[in-house]
Amino acid sequence: MRSNSVAYLTVNDTPIFYTDEGEGPQTVLFIHGGTCDSHDWAAQIGPFTDRYRVIAPDLRGHGRSGVASDSYRPADYVRDLAALIEALGVGPVIAVGHSLGGLVASTLAVEHPAAVRAVVAVDPSYGFETAFAADVAMAFETADPVGVSAGLLSAMEGRGADGLPWLRDWHRRRALSMPAVVTSDVFRGIFALETEKVCRPAAEDYLKRRQCPVLTVSAADSLMAKGIDVEWDKANSVHPYSRSVAWDGVGHWLFQERAEEFTGLAIKWIEDLPS
Repeated sequence: MRSNSVAYLTVNDTPIFYTDEGEGPQTVLFIHGGTCDSHDWAAQIGPFTDRYRVIAPDLRGHGRSGVASDSYRPADYVRDLAALIEALGVGPVIAVGHSLGGLVASTLAVEHPAAVRAVVAVDPSYGFETAFAADVAMAFETADPVGVSAGLLSAMEGRGADGLPWLRDWHRRRALSMPAVVTSDVFRGIFALETEKVCRPAAEDYLKRRQCPVLTVSAADSLMAKGIDVEWDKANSVHPYSRSVAWDGVGHWLFQERAEEFTGLAIKWIEDLPS
């Protein structure tokens, strides 16, 4: 029986921290969002580990992983994770990503299709209008990108977080602890440098290149802010097993606000994946 492990693996000249737990017929790769870390998935790791092998890394510049010498764009995270999957010999994985992680999981599925069996995209960072993305990118042209990120993320909390008062402070404190160069690069990477994957209409063509099944779970308020709905996600997830869901009354971290419901939904969808 394979033992659980906590380890570092240097990929692309950057030490990447990850945990490797559980075993089963599938490997699930959890990918956290920007200015967060793999602790985000604490409510999911136990239930998933009961059924699957679970790999949960900290992205470069986040958590316990190293600060890279170059950049922090979605493409950099994809390169790191593709190398991690190859080094561990765990592909194809079920890539479960939140926010930036949802964008990274989708990009991984496009650029490295043999490494990804399916994607679970949780309130992913794509589908924005170009003008909105430009405004967000401009906000990070500042001497205080850390403060901007803390304010931006606080505004994305949902009503469900009211019952978890510690959650708001946890997200804010982690954002404030980030190196300024990482924070600036993360958000500029999403909203200024890789807009062909993020902004409509170019993102539609890009996302349709995902040939694997995709489960998208979004906050209804997030979709409204983007100017899209679940039908947009459905139209850009070409595999017939794909599914799009929107929840009312939750914010950006919906998988934490309604952890048990999210975990049950994701596991059921993974269990029924076509061969």
